Amino acid sequence: MIDGERLSADALRRATAARLAAAGVESAGADAAELIAQLLEVEPGRLLLIDDVTAEQRERIEAAVQRRLQRIPLQHITTRAFFAGLALTVGPGVFVPRPETELIVEWAVKQLQRMRQGSATPGPIRVVDLCAGSGALGLAIARLVPETEVISVELSDTAADYLQRNIDELGLAARVRLVRADVSDAATMAPLLADADLVVSNPPYVPAAAEVSPEVAHDPPEAVFSGDTGMDLIHAMAPILAGALRPGTPVAIEHDDTTAQQVCDTLVATRRFAEFVAHDDLAGRPRFVTAVHRAEADPAHRGAVGVGRWDA
Repeated sequence: MIDGERLSADALRRATAARLAAAGVESAGADAAELIAQLLEVEPGRLLLIDDVTAEQRERIEAAVQRRLQRIPLQHITTRAFFAGLALTVGPGVFVPRPETELIVEWAVKQLQRMRQGSATPGPIRVVDLCAGSGALGLAIARLVPETEVISVELSDTAADYLQRNIDELGLAARVRLVRADVSDAATMAPLLADADLVVSNPPYVPAAAEVSPEVAHDPPEAVFSGDTGMDLIHAMAPILAGALRPGTPVAIEHDDTTAQQVCDTLVATRRFAEFVAHDDLAGRPRFVTAVHRAEADPAHRGAVGVGRWDA
């Protein structure tokens, strides 16, 4: 970059995207646009309209680009993550929500709409978001389905601080409540789950020895990894859900792309779930499992079968 040389925002975006791509950043084009747009205080689509970026602006942009070249997550630099139409405040110490998790929001919205259509009472629908992190799932559901009341459960103090800030900034304090708690503590979770109409969770699920991208390595380890198989916390959650939920309550749990069968088997082993469905993401990778709490224990304790769908 030559001092004093006239440079448009779009030319700077293209040059920055090339540098990021050379450094191995998969989303180089989008990241370059977001970084530059935020520092120029415009929407990315308006970069084409800026014919000259000042030397002072270039200096600030270059400092941000240098951080991204070091594979610091884009969201840690911009302090925001876009998720299901929301702009969430994030940073070091809280898991950055990924677009793939938006599929759980889509599933949940459809379930909640069916509940509302089939309900004769005007009361709120209660959603519990376990391992809520920045609050992405619960907040997105609350924004899209106004009839909902959400309990967002998070153990980490740092993540919970981000979550509460997002609740307040989005104006959802009347319908989204943060509970700082351990989702593997049955005594604490039982009363929170007893009145739930729907449960969602994006828990830590990556196997401890798995290789992760430099960006994921900046997420707090306790929000990413869960034992040798990635299943430790899901194993702990399953019997608590089985014992506390009302019959008919649907549950969605995100998981590693190698453990869909294990998640289903874990829920099957409780003998209190049915209607198992494994959901792929847009890239065709196994992403999350859904099931419905059943009224009575399954005496046959049948295992999961089939590809893409399980019927227990």
